[in-house]
Amino acid sequence: MTVDPAAVGSPSSVGRLHPDPAGAAAVAQAPAPAATVSVAFVDAPAPLDAPGVSGAAPLPPEAWVTALSSLEAMGPRRMRAVLDHHPDGQAAWNAVATGGAHRIPAVSIAMGIKVEAIARSWVRQAAQLDVADYWRRHGAAGVGVTLQGQAAYPGLFADDIDPPIILFHLGDPDVVVGTRVAIVGTRDCTRYGHELAFELGRDLSAAGVAIVSGLALGIDSSAHAGAISADAAPPIAVVGSGLDVIYPRRNGPLWREVARRGLVWSEYPLGSIAAPWHFPARNRLIAALADVVVVVESHATGGALLTADAALDRGRTVMAVPGPVRSAASKGSNDLLVAGGSASVARDATDVLVALGMAPGSRRKTVERRTSPSAADRTVLDAIGWQPATLDHLVLRTGGSVADLASALARLERAGWIAPRGGWFERVAKSDG
Repeated sequence: MTVDPAAVGSPSSVGRLHPDPAGAAAVAQAPAPAATVSVAFVDAPAPLDAPGVSGAAPLPPEAWVTALSSLEAMGPRRMRAVLDHHPDGQAAWNAVATGGAHRIPAVSIAMGIKVEAIARSWVRQAAQLDVADYWRRHGAAGVGVTLQGQAAYPGLFADDIDPPIILFHLGDPDVVVGTRVAIVGTRDCTRYGHELAFELGRDLSAAGVAIVSGLALGIDSSAHAGAISADAAPPIAVVGSGLDVIYPRRNGPLWREVARRGLVWSEYPLGSIAAPWHFPARNRLIAALADVVVVVESHATGGALLTADAALDRGRTVMAVPGPVRSAASKGSNDLLVAGGSASVARDATDVLVALGMAPGSRRKTVERRTSPSAADRTVLDAIGWQPATLDHLVLRTGGSVADLASALARLERAGWIAPRGGWFERVAKSDG
């Protein structure tokens, strides 16, 4: 796929959810260390006895937390408070769906002044949501789901100062290895910015560096277009909506190409619109993913500067492309270069490679330390995918016998490809490095 770096327009209006007031304020500030949410797992799949559930098949913990994350006004801070008190996902859903969650002091504090109204809203929404059907929709869409603390959860987020509780993805999480550079900037960029972002994305990808961005209009799109044109290192994106809600809509082909060649991540389940407060939260994940953050063009204020701040909070290297001193589009990026040395100059890919400690012309090398599965075992691994599966699921998906599947699962577990967890089997994330 060849993408013209100039084929990017102006953003359209954004739909709105009820924002998480505490969360919106928190993400605009330097993040503080966050407690890890450990979601409890029972010894066997839980029965379907919660409100809003149909069908007879058991549901994994991911299904309940996915449902929680779909509720309007259920921002990360509130969901963390609920799960801190009810580590079992189903118990957390029951508390919210029956109107009892707001009686938990930490949850009440996180809900702010509209405690009763939000609690009633959650009860109404929960009554209208079929958790099992919603979970099946994610599987049917090919969306992988992982929770903090699980084997499939990315290690680079596990140690972050503000880790996501739940992650949804399209593509292959195993591409998140080796060296990564985030290229960010304004949506309303100049031709100069488009061309430089495209060239940086292309040349760094050709050197084996994975390009990370937010799939927004302007600089983000140009950087990923450049990476795709190189047909080299897999692109990685983090978005601020559900993976079925492409924003901006004109970027649909680019979204699909990034997912096909690499990975698209989101903290938001299917159907979630691109609420304004989602984007600062998304930016912290872009910063966490990157070894170096490069700001190509930024106005005096904007999301790219928030990403740079988040990167500095995490000890990442920040670089900026110098721009014309009279260009409003370069005001913020130029300020980074003169603000106490917080950013170094990125004129081209060579400058970035030097900052990474890579020689120009070198390529990233990644090594898979696990033994490659046989063709038969690979079929079972692919059948598990990136959502937890039971032995019954695998029998239906593969047509194999219980005995053969049990043997394959044992081999995959010994090799480090999967981990058993309370009657479920899940993929193990590839180590970074």
